[in-house]
Amino acid sequence: MNRIAVRLAPVVLAVTTGACFATRSDVRILQQDVANVRASAAQADSARAAQIAQLATTLGLVTDSIRASSERLARLQANAAGDLRSIQEQLVQIQELTGQSQNKLNELRAQMEQRNDQPPAPVPPAPGDTTQPAAATPPGAPSPGPATLYKLAYDQMSRGSHATARPAFQDLITKYPTSDLAPDAQYWIGETYLAEGNSGAADSVFNLVVSTYPRATRAASALYKHGLYLQKAKRDREARQVFQSVIDKYPRSDEADLARDQLRQRDD
Repeated sequence: MNRIAVRLAPVVLAVTTGACFATRSDVRILQQDVANVRASAAQADSARAAQIAQLATTLGLVTDSIRASSERLARLQANAAGDLRSIQEQLVQIQELTGQSQNKLNELRAQMEQRNDQPPAPVPPAPGDTTQPAAATPPGAPSPGPATLYKLAYDQMSRGSHATARPAFQDLITKYPTSDLAPDAQYWIGETYLAEGNSGAADSVFNLVVSTYPRATRAASALYKHGLYLQKAKRDREARQVFQSVIDKYPRSDEADLARDQLRQRDD
C-alpha cells in the first residue's frame, strides 16, 4: 500500500490541485500505474505462496523423518530390551547348570572320602594256617571329610531343615578351616538364618564371609546381601557405599551388575 501511495501521489496531487487541467492521458497513466501495482502485488503474493508451500513441504518431510527415526529408535530399544532379557535368562540357566555341576562334584568328592575312610578288608589266612587273624579294630571311627559334611549339611538345608544344617556347616568350618568349601559353608549358614527370617543374624554371618574369605566367590554375594540389609533398614547412605564397594572389589561378578542397578534406581 505504501508503494501504491507513492506511485499515485503525483497524480492525486495534480487532480486535487488542478482538476480542471487533468486530461485523458493522465487518467490512462493513472490506470496503467494501478494495473502495474496490482500486477506487482499479485506476483509478490504468488512468490510468497510458493515459498510457504515449499516450507510446508519441507516441514512435512522433516516431520516424517523425525517420526521414522522415533519408530526406528523404539524398535532398537525394544530389540535391546529383548536381547538383554534373553542374556539374563541365559545367565540364569548357566548359573543353574553351574550349581548342579558343583553339587555333582561335591557328591563325587563325598563318595571318594567315604571310600577312603572305609577300613581295609582283612587278609584271608593262608591254606593250613589255623591262626585266627587279628580283628581290624581301628582306634576310632573315621571323621567324615569336608565334602561329606558339606553334602550332609546342604541336603538338610535343601529339605528346609535349616536348624539341622547349620551345625553341620559349622562342623565343616571348625574341622577344615582351610578347605575350599569353608567359604560356601559360612555363606550358607547366613542363608539359613535369612530363610528363618533372622536378617540380623544373617547379616552378621555375611559380614564374616567378607572379612574371613574376601577372595572367595561367595564374598561378592555376601557383600551384596549386606547392602540389601542396610537398604531395608533405611540406611541408604551406607547401602550406597556397600553397593559401590561391590562394584569396586568384584567388578566382574553378577553382584556388581545388581549393585549398579541398585545405584541407578536410587538416582532416579
